[in-house]
Amino acid sequence: MARLNHILVVSDEPELRTMVGGFLERSGYRVTTVDCGKLMRRVVTREPVDLVVVDIELPGECGIALTRFLREHTQIGIVALTASETSVDRIVTLEAGADDCLARPVDLRELLARTKAVTRRVGLAQAALSAGAVADRETVTFGECELDLAAHRLIDAGGEEIPLTAMEYALLRAFAEHPGRVLNRDELAELAHNRDWSPFDRSLDIRISRLRRKIEPNPARPRVIETVRGVGYRFQTNAQVCGA
Repeated sequence: MARLNHILVVSDEPELRTMVGGFLERSGYRVTTVDCGKLMRRVVTREPVDLVVVDIELPGECGIALTRFLREHTQIGIVALTASETSVDRIVTLEAGADDCLARPVDLRELLARTKAVTRRVGLAQAALSAGAVADRETVTFGECELDLAAHRLIDAGGEEIPLTAMEYALLRAFAEHPGRVLNRDELAELAHNRDWSPFDRSLDIRISRLRRKIEPNPARPRVIETVRGVGYRFQTNAQVCGA
């Protein structure tokens, strides 16, 4: 029997945990609910978790800090819930490493759609990573970095792996497979197999900004992923250096 996708819901509000957890269980997922970051860490270190739904407005250790922890230490998908509808809060949440962000009160049908999209992308990335263990190596080198397309790994000049989310990897691969070509938003969405972006969605820019912080020596003056104003982005494989 196939393993059910395991979703961890993190919120200090019992009503929210019950509502979201119960809905996702009825939708075919295995669900665990916890009320704090300490319990979240305990769960993710002891058993497989495919996606975390985290309430940003947690007391004590906030959801932003938990999101950063998950992104730095795991490849788990992250959907954040925020009480604010402002674009600033959404941007901060995405920059912390969330794969998606929804405003509260939560539309459960929208949450389900976003959950399916994130778990699908994460699952595809993990499957490709497993297959890469026995596949022939296929790499793209730029500056002092090497992108291993078979193993889904980005390696820096010292041989250390630079952590990438599933969507960051998909974006970097799309760029690496089309060096020197200007790619607009629609092309990037298609090449990265992410059709959830809209023309007015800032999440693409945020994820490119996160990539730049990982691979550029000076993210404020990018040389690997260049902005072509009014058109899109261009990936340069002849950039000389790579960030940590």
